[in-house]
Amino acid sequence: MTYDPTGHLLLTPVDREAPARVQRLRQLGFGERPDPAFDDFAHKLAEVTAAPYSMVNFIDEKRQFFAGLHTPGGTHRGTDLGAAATGGGVSRFMARDHGYCPHVVVRRKALVLEDVCDYPRFAGNPVVDEIGIRSYLGAPLIDRTGIALGTICVVDTEPRPWGRAGLETIKSLAAELIAQIHRREDGSI
Repeated sequence: MTYDPTGHLLLTPVDREAPARVQRLRQLGFGERPDPAFDDFAHKLAEVTAAPYSMVNFIDEKRQFFAGLHTPGGTHRGTDLGAAATGGGVSRFMARDHGYCPHVVVRRKALVLEDVCDYPRFAGNPVVDEIGIRSYLGAPLIDRTGIALGTICVVDTEPRPWGRAGLETIKSLAAELIAQIHRREDGSI
């Protein structure tokens, strides 16, 4: 965990697994370009959770890449997720120090934030002020090699009562996507 000079806790955890993750993502061919199958999966995430934004997110040492992305308008342009709040598109890239997925990857556990403002350690994240994110639900994508490749997640600009049902849903969907990734790697799909 790092701290900023003003004494506020920053949210980006130290990620010692990043070099191995980058190598594994390259081996799988993920993390550099959008993938229609991952876009479809992100759309499924949005439908199942009724969330306006959902992502299949691969994380390297410096950034996050949304290989699968669902937005309310279906647009995927712009400079950041904040563009969506102003009616623009949404980029597939986000700085590693924005959002909550880096925590999920390092912790290797799902994370439920019904209202990020209820958690001082998460309320100061740039996505709160810059984009207006108020709730988050995410789970790690841990592949057969034991590497956390990234996450699946859903976010909303309103607080959401995800509860235990949301936690179980996101974990189940992460397992489903990992199985799909393994079938793809094995040449089954």
